[in-house]
Amino acid sequence: MTSMNTNDGGRGSRGFAPDIATDLKAGRAVELAEIYALDAVSDDEREAIDAYISAAPQAERDAFNERVRTARETLALSFTVEEEPPAGLLERTLAQLPEAPPQSGTQAPGDVPASGDELQSARQKREERRRPSAARRWLIGAVAAAALVLGGLGVGSYVATQNDPVNQVLQAQDVREATVDVTGGGTATVAVSASKDAVVVRMKDVPPPPAGKVYQMWLIPEDGSAPVSQGLMDAEALSKPAVVNGISSASALGITVEPAGGSESPTLPTVAAAPLDT
Repeated sequence: MTSMNTNDGGRGSRGFAPDIATDLKAGRAVELAEIYALDAVSDDEREAIDAYISAAPQAERDAFNERVRTARETLALSFTVEEEPPAGLLERTLAQLPEAPPQSGTQAPGDVPASGDELQSARQKREERRRPSAARRWLIGAVAAAALVLGGLGVGSYVATQNDPVNQVLQAQDVREATVDVTGGGTATVAVSASKDAVVVRMKDVPPPPAGKVYQMWLIPEDGSAPVSQGLMDAEALSKPAVVNGISSASALGITVEPAGGSESPTLPTVAAAPLDT
């Protein structure tokens, strides 16, 4: 996705015109896809864009429709309720924005003051001429900056990151962590989120299990009933975070060493045990 040059006095790097009709004549329809997707155009402008795209070559039509789809997908999927946005997202977005257009009633540098009705009339006419083009250029710049942050570096990868089960737990507002030692070396860190009803387990500097053995994770129920297996961790899996769901009725997570293929019940003692009420 293309970005905007924000150091050109409010004009995009391609010099957007004061009206969409001119941009369409100049072949910039694809560059208007984001504001079209966000419904930041008037009915007349939307009709003009629709008419242009319907008659455009297939390649240009496909490029426009793809950018519209991507913009809408980004807004629909990138943010989830009660999730913190990625660190620095707001700052990065604001840094991309061009200078906002002057507000009604402000005096631009170099204006020569008049008096009375003459001043008011001149100011009103000037603002009427300037506001549509300046506001639209600022809007295009703002949309492009947001697109740069949210999509220009890869909408697919960003959305995938936000929807990754590990990140959903680690970025939850109520996440809490605890680190415990593992018998034989290394540590196990649990990141617990009640709102996600899940825990992420990360092993650090833990040696591979003995030959013919695997690590097995267990949820220890609060009511004292039998531990419930939550999967195996071989040498390769030790380097990757593991997600355990359905922790609401468990008091702790235990790790044991079991024969290859795992066991139906844990072989004691555990090599690590972490509370889930951290």
